[in-house]
Amino acid sequence: MYGWATIIFLSLALVAAILRFMGIAWVTLEIVWILFIIGFILLVIFLIMRRASSAAQDQEYRDKPR
Repeated sequence: MYGWATIIFLSLALVAAILRFMGIAWVTLEIVWILFIIGFILLVIFLIMRRASSAAQDQEYRDKPR
């Protein structure tokens, strides 16, 4: 969902810049930047959570009696 929103706002910013509507272009670029930062933060959080859960599963596997 963030990907589509970023693409839409980036396209809107480019069209506004071409048509010389600089106020609209700057606002849409700010929105794109915010969406990019949010997406990057979520990516980092999910990668950390995935690594932590796989490490916990590995530990459970090693602790099982055979």
